[in-house]
Amino acid sequence: MKENLPDITQTVLVEAPIQKVWDYVSTAEGISAWFMPNDFQAQEGYEFTIQSPFGPSPCKVLEIDEPHKLSFQWDTDGWFVTFLLKENGAQTEFTLIHGGWKDGDSIVSKAKLPNSAVHSKMEQGWIGIVQNKFKQVVEA
Repeated sequence: MKENLPDITQTVLVEAPIQKVWDYVSTAEGISAWFMPNDFQAQEGYEFTIQSPFGPSPCKVLEIDEPHKLSFQWDTDGWFVTFLLKENGAQTEFTLIHGGWKDGDSIVSKAKLPNSAVHSKMEQGWIGIVQNKFKQVVEA
């Protein structure tokens, strides 16, 4: 049996109170500002769409624990994305986890590429998004 690829995890310390960070991860406008256009609503079970480079991605909100955790299913390949927020004085630690990866040889349907190639590309993408864009948008 082939081993699934590991979750992609990125953590950044943001110079902002937890509620401000929560607003950027729990609203359509906030998520659009640093990630991709979407019609998200913070309601467990809510089905929404993220406009990805490969076209519309169907998503579903899995868990909300305001203001500490939000998790959603992303697209049709078994992926999930989780946002974890932790107060750290006047700062907030933000962790993004992109999990649900299959083995490296499995094909990601929309990308028509093996999971290993998509995982590598997304791992680099998440570094730029979380470490740079997310931090800049929230701290502005």
